[in-house]
Amino acid sequence: MDKLIINGNIPLQGEIRISGAKNAALPIIAASLLTSAPVRLSNIPHLHDVTTIISLLGQMGVSLTLDERFNIEVNASDVNCFHAPYELVRTMRASILVLGPLLGRFGEANVSLPGGCAIGTRPVDQHLKGLRAMGAEIEVENGYIKAKAKKKLQGATIVMDIITVTGTENIMMAGVLASGQTIIHNAAREPEVEDLANYLNALGAKITGAGTSTIVIDGVKELQSGSYQVLPDRIETGTYLIAAAITRGKVKLKNTRPDILESVLLKLEEAGADISTGADWISLDMKGNRPRAVNFSTAPFPAFPTDMQAQMMALNTVAEGTGIITETIFENRFMHVQELQRMGAQIALKGNTAICTGIEHLTGAQTMATDLRASASLVLAGLAARGETSVARIYHIDRGYECIEEKLTQLGARIHRSPGNA
Repeated sequence: MDKLIINGNIPLQGEIRISGAKNAALPIIAASLLTSAPVRLSNIPHLHDVTTIISLLGQMGVSLTLDERFNIEVNASDVNCFHAPYELVRTMRASILVLGPLLGRFGEANVSLPGGCAIGTRPVDQHLKGLRAMGAEIEVENGYIKAKAKKKLQGATIVMDIITVTGTENIMMAGVLASGQTIIHNAAREPEVEDLANYLNALGAKITGAGTSTIVIDGVKELQSGSYQVLPDRIETGTYLIAAAITRGKVKLKNTRPDILESVLLKLEEAGADISTGADWISLDMKGNRPRAVNFSTAPFPAFPTDMQAQMMALNTVAEGTGIITETIFENRFMHVQELQRMGAQIALKGNTAICTGIEHLTGAQTMATDLRASASLVLAGLAARGETSVARIYHIDRGYECIEEKLTQLGARIHRSPGNA
């Protein structure tokens, strides 16, 4: 398996463009099952997870056409299979997002229980609770969710016991073609949820309240053809901003949205970064200074995102002072700590809290990625470290970062991909 080899201790400088958001593209592609009319999607990132969901829809009879810029035309007029097999779903948790659209349009779905990163328990009970409230009959057996709606799904009022992004998205998609009105209370407020609602509305859905804790979906008879551009990836944006901060560099990121990354930008300013923003760009300048340690807790949007926790921890390892990080979303999301410690990081774990005492320099080492965002934190640590760092099992990072070594090279990093055993 490939490795990334990094020779660090170089301040990053320059400009790069941010890709489309993986966590918006996946539900939007899945939602295309809801219409028999062709739809055109742009700003789709070229990632392994995206090719996985394209393969999944292709197996269902969906016609997908990609151009050289990875824009996709989706035509779901001839869907002939309602089965999402374990072989595909086990590699990517977001595959469960076909459950709501299949039930909503065809009244039938047979979807494997999901896999993905091993960062903790992420149950699907909230998805099933909501779909059952809408009239679906659901059994879970032999590792599969077997769901049927003998009649058209019916609108219902659903109160989520916990905030769940994919659960909110699945219920929202199921409600688009349901009879009557569906109301989701305690809905996820993430920008990717709002982007999905905007896409569905562009096709003729009637969804209000996306981006708030209460989403209302008035069912429609059918959706139409349309075009949509996926929003920029806020997690990729935050990762490259931290790459500049951890190396005491200066970068400008284009084709992004500062308004959906405010919690991260505030913490980077607290760490000593000089940040400027425009409508679609963000610049960060450390002016050659060492970052300052920051404290934060992860929580659902608009608070600090769990998907940025590992990257900010990497920053804390070389910062002045001590930073305290509390992870409230996933119980196993500190698996990168041991790998950072191999590079000299001083991190003490106490339950769901990590106490990072910054040191002047990390030292290059052989490391191994355990999940998507953990792999990003190891790359960031390698950029700041003295000597050579290798990051193995980078299939994790290829799930969420488009052309990461090319983009970092544009900013002056010495990084390349090398074949090797993980």
